[in-house]
Amino acid sequence: MDWMKHKKIYFAISGIVLLISIFALIKWNLRLGIDFTGGTTFDYKFSKVTEETQIEGVFKDSGIAIESIDVDSRGVFEVKAPPISSETKNKLDGLLKNFDKDYVELKYEVVGPSIGPELVKKTVTALVISASVILLWVAYQFKNIKYGLSAVLAMLHDSIVLLGAFSLMGHFMKVEVDFLFVTAMLTILSFSVHDTIVVFDRIREVNRKTGGNLVDIANIAVTQTMVRSLNNSFTIIFMLVALALLGGDTIKWFAVALLIGTVSGTYSSPFVAVPLLVTFDQLKVERSKLIFKK
Repeated sequence: MDWMKHKKIYFAISGIVLLISIFALIKWNLRLGIDFTGGTTFDYKFSKVTEETQIEGVFKDSGIAIESIDVDSRGVFEVKAPPISSETKNKLDGLLKNFDKDYVELKYEVVGPSIGPELVKKTVTALVISASVILLWVAYQFKNIKYGLSAVLAMLHDSIVLLGAFSLMGHFMKVEVDFLFVTAMLTILSFSVHDTIVVFDRIREVNRKTGGNLVDIANIAVTQTMVRSLNNSFTIIFMLVALALLGGDTIKWFAVALLIGTVSGTYSSPFVAVPLLVTFDQLKVERSKLIFKK
């Protein structure tokens, strides 16, 4: 099958998705969780009908300035506030007990303000190091910088898609990114590159056996690896869908992040990385022809 014949369509699809992702990131950014921003998070379940303004009043009486308050479909109130002392927490508990003696505190989490910036710094550093090492390693293994560059660009494609998706979900669904999101993102980078290397390795094998035009070799390699890639990805996707639908709130968005990244990675390996490799080769050939004519 002539997969590379439609590489402009693949680039157009990726371009549209990337533009949407970049637009969302610029306009709305990411809704950062407490792991990044620092502060205190409370989750409460009340035994009676409760309004957000009532909870805000209780917190105000205890001397706590609320940063945000949300209510989910289960009626659980999530309140975010700056870091508080143990005395303030005890005062708040007493006021909440007076308000509703049967209330339940589902979560109480405090993150110091110094942890947030440090986590951002480490995350960016990890991404830069990962991309650099992958670029050099793939280029070394395949004896050509085009392979490493194509793999890293496909990896960045998946990263931007994942970030854009969570920017959109953060704006419309109030989904936050936390440390688990960082874990999911780094996991997806490895998955994306692994799938790409499988196709590149097949390109190298076909080239050794038959030789010929890179476009024809790429078509053969993508055809031979497509079923294997889809089977592998669908196995992961089925598991992640089950986790996203049936798992608890703690891992729900972690599973969603992995799901988005897996789908994007499955697409980017044959339809972004390989077309980029073919395009780089064609540009090199055209450049050689121009030099020869001169």
